[in-house]
Amino acid sequence: MQRKVLYGLLLVVLLAVPVLGIYPLFVMKVMCFALFAAAFNLLIGYTGLLSFGHAMFLASAGYITGYAMQTLGFSPELGVLAGTALATLLGFIVGIFAIRRQGIYFAMVTLALAQMVYFVFLQAPFTHGEDGLQGVPRGKLFGVLDLSSDVALYFVVLAVMVLAFLLIVRIVDSPFGQVLVAIKENEARAVSLGYDTDRFKLLAFILSAGLAGLAGSLKVVVQGFETLSDAYWTMSGLVVLMTLVGGMGTLFGPLLGAALIVALEDRLGDIGGALASTTGIEWFRSLGESVTIVTGVIFIACVLAFRRGIVGEIIARVRPLRA
Repeated sequence: MQRKVLYGLLLVVLLAVPVLGIYPLFVMKVMCFALFAAAFNLLIGYTGLLSFGHAMFLASAGYITGYAMQTLGFSPELGVLAGTALATLLGFIVGIFAIRRQGIYFAMVTLALAQMVYFVFLQAPFTHGEDGLQGVPRGKLFGVLDLSSDVALYFVVLAVMVLAFLLIVRIVDSPFGQVLVAIKENEARAVSLGYDTDRFKLLAFILSAGLAGLAGSLKVVVQGFETLSDAYWTMSGLVVLMTLVGGMGTLFGPLLGAALIVALEDRLGDIGGALASTTGIEWFRSLGESVTIVTGVIFIACVLAFRRGIVGEIIARVRPLRA
């Protein structure tokens, strides 16, 4: 019940964003990365598989969606569907090879395949190399709703985000999700109980890739461009950081971690007009490129002070009090 109340309050706040005058583009960017982090958390937090190549699903879906909408004239819903479908298919192909290994070997396989995908995007003519896809039109949803309006697009992204999050909650709370947790805790025992763990891990990998692709597709619709930075290995590291800071193995943790890190990556400068005049933000702006040092120190402090992540640490503190 407490979790439902928390999510309800969060939904009310998100619905009120346009009314509160908060920059919708920033919140939409946060929601896209929150979905990306939640998809990654489904893999590492509940299945125990650390992927260092999840950026390839985000970028693949983004490039396909952008190309389909800009060059092929696809509508937004078809473009997003095409990008998500490709990311899911890519997740199936990568998962077949990756799940054959465990631990650091699994991570290295995903990293190697992700770098291969990066170089494909670097050389492919439809991606325009280092220039990326620029000026992707938003179009009209189902030929009716004009998404050129930031407010209209915001509520569409929010609706998709809510549905995707409900799907993740359903997966985690289902018997399938409990088997994933069993595989994470003790795979040998899960095998002894008769479960085909490779099949469950592959399905979890495919679901995670598809949701990450959905985040990438929404991101290119929101921002109107797609670049190689989304396919580079640093993006895979960034989503790991989002999950660890927020709280691995929790539902709300990746959402909070994504919001914090996106805000810091943007130097806290695009949150809104009211916050733009505060001393802290001006100080961050004056740092220039050195802001990465400050954010790095903040991340290290969070990891040292909150070993379970921010949300995980809060849950660990609250449980004894409730008992």
